[in-house]
Formats: sequence, structure tokens, C-alpha cells
Amino acid sequence: QLQLAESGGGLVHPGGSLRLSCVARGVTLNSYAVGWFRQAPGKEREEIACIATGHEETVYTKAVKGRFTIGRDNANNAVFLQMNSLTPEDTAVYYCAAVSLSADSIVIATTAYKYWGQGTQVTVSA
Repeated sequence: QLQLAESGGGLVHPGGSLRLSCVARGVTLNSYAVGWFRQAPGKEREEIACIATGHEETVYTKAVKGRFTIGRDNANNAVFLQMNSLTPEDTAVYYCAAVSLSADSIVIATTAYKYWGQGTQVTVSA
């Protein structure tokens, strides 16, 4: 059974950076497509970035493209999300999720993902 755990959240000033990590237990995360999602208070969970199974192909939503970077850390069986130029609108609980897809496959829709972590809070405030 795949288990995911996010870390790296916290409080940061506008314009600052954070790096989130999603560590997997039970399976090799490189065999799964992985996505990052977020949910702000009173809003639905939204997808923000994803990375293909065993591949470096990535997709970003308009809200984060150019500021956030998703990548694999295979040595630690993890996927990271580097977040730069943060704004108060980025404040949310951030989740990682995984789904088993064929090699080089990628999907960003929230509903496609099967395994979810518990989330980590990111707060951007002066």
C-alpha cells in the first residue's frame, strides 16, 4: 500500500520561497505519476502541478507556471515542489497524490489520483 507524507510547509513572507517534499513508503514512487494540489479555506481543491510516471515531463496550471517547479528526488523516494515568488493567494493546505499509470503517462485532474497524503499548511503573509 502506497503511503505519502508531505513536509516543508510553514509561514513565509510575500516574495519568499518554500520547498515541499512528498515522501513515499511502501512502493517506488518513480513508478507512479505524482501531482501537487492545494486547497484554500472555503475553496475546492485545485491541481497545480504534476509529473509523469518514470519521466521528467511536467504540467503546471496557469496559477503557478513560472514560479513553481515539480521534480523527482529518487534517492529519497520523493517528489518535491519548489515554490518561488510566493503571494498571499498561494496560502493553502498543499497535498501530494499519486496514481499508477503506464510509463511516461501524465495526468493533472484531481479526480484521477488515488493515493493522497495528509497535507502541509503553507501560509504567505507579511
